[in-house]
Amino acid sequence: MTSIGSPYKRFEPHGAYDAIVVGSGIGGLAAAALLAKHAGRRVLVLERHYTAGGFTHTFQRNGFEWDVGVHYVGDVGHPKAMMRLVLDDICAEPIEWAPMGDVYDRIVLGDEVFDFAAGRRAFVDRLAERFPGERDAIERYLARVREVQTASTLFFAERALPGAVSAVAGGLMRRKLERLAARTTREVLEEITSDQKLISVLAGQFGDYGLPPARSSFAIHAMVVGHYLGGGFFPVGGARRFAETIVPTIERAGGTVVVRAEVERIVVEDGRAVGVRMADGRELRAPLVISDAGAHNTFQRLLPAEVPARERAALAGLTASVGHLCLYLGLDRTADELELPKANLWLYPDQHHERNVDAFVADPDAPFPVVYVSFPAAKDPSFARRFPGRSTIDVITLAPYAWFERWRDTRWHHRGDDYEALKQHFTERLLEHLYRWVPQAKGHVVHGELSTPLTTQHFAAWERGELYGLDHDPRRFLERRIRPRTSVRGLYLTGADVCSAGVGGALMGGVLCASALLGQNLLQVVRRSMTR
Repeated sequence: MTSIGSPYKRFEPHGAYDAIVVGSGIGGLAAAALLAKHAGRRVLVLERHYTAGGFTHTFQRNGFEWDVGVHYVGDVGHPKAMMRLVLDDICAEPIEWAPMGDVYDRIVLGDEVFDFAAGRRAFVDRLAERFPGERDAIERYLARVREVQTASTLFFAERALPGAVSAVAGGLMRRKLERLAARTTREVLEEITSDQKLISVLAGQFGDYGLPPARSSFAIHAMVVGHYLGGGFFPVGGARRFAETIVPTIERAGGTVVVRAEVERIVVEDGRAVGVRMADGRELRAPLVISDAGAHNTFQRLLPAEVPARERAALAGLTASVGHLCLYLGLDRTADELELPKANLWLYPDQHHERNVDAFVADPDAPFPVVYVSFPAAKDPSFARRFPGRSTIDVITLAPYAWFERWRDTRWHHRGDDYEALKQHFTERLLEHLYRWVPQAKGHVVHGELSTPLTTQHFAAWERGELYGLDHDPRRFLERRIRPRTSVRGLYLTGADVCSAGVGGALMGGVLCASALLGQNLLQVVRRSMTR
């Protein structure tokens, strides 16, 4: 069997596959593993990159390792937490989770620092110390967060239902979350409190879904807040552990995960998806095709234009999420030697999130509206053993694709001096923010490289280098046509676009896809099997 890291040129499919999955992000791997484990399906997963995992993959350079998209994970601290149950079910061996400690996110507005503490009571108490007259408002806020979490279960379960069943029960299942999702985060927060600084602090994780509070749906905000409320965790051994532990589950049922295998087109005959055509011209066939390439890529690039699909009309009303810059830094001291924190830093110039985002989009030399700093070497207790004497830091900010579009037709690492000069300009500015808040890092950075939306486009095939798929505004949650079962027979959608952003959202997108395909609620199946 061909496995992770094997070049595509050595792969020759043999026998019949029950399904083909396009893309090996966590949504694609989860759907394939669930089909393999709970239905014995033989699944072929095709990945265009040289390694599996999508945004959960890692890369190494000059003796360092960086996690591309996994900076912390929630809802895994308790053995019976839903995300933990799903991962334990699909992983051939359990992922070990390292807690980030009492504080997982540190929100900085100008010079003021506010901590998000793990646990509902600690969260309230810590913020109430800074906002002593707002304890009741903070309690009401968390009650709204819980309301969204409860309502989201039925809301997303409805997406896995067959059309006829959804037509009967769907409205009732969607109603409660739709009411909350139709409102922006700012609208809900301003209903809870008039303290604008508190609102800005509570919205301080908006970089986790890419939209400031006046533009994001309160549904995504509450889901992110609820996801981390029990604390942040990091996979011991790094994000590569997702693919390393899920792929064997797929292979045990006779499936295969292949890298350097770019899909050019989904093959449709008589209105039904029957396989894929590869970039080298070969066709691979299976009765089911599952796309983990994102809704825009699936219906506007991979699906032949002559194939009717109602999802195209739905996508016309939705926008792609923002792009980003990520500065990957390697340091010549360990996390312990540099006393690097485990808590993430969210650095904001002040409390005016929307104004700052607008100013930056209009002028790239304006202050960064947010700078996120993550310390993976401090979070992963195995890092010092695997990379002795070293540590890493990620420094991230938002970045519109339009700033880089003129280099669209150039090749990675061959984009020209102007592109490199722009990257260097942003690198120096991001380092200024890092050194202000982590001064001990200065003088110890021995490697640095900056990714842009073009990097994301190159490796992940996102058309505009988007970080979170579809924008998480109210329109996204009210759009009913983007769901796992598509309007093309035999074609299914998985990943973040059928659920929500992040590792947790993409994972649950895989659960919804496999549930729709098998006609059963796999969350219930997993819960029963893992809690016996």
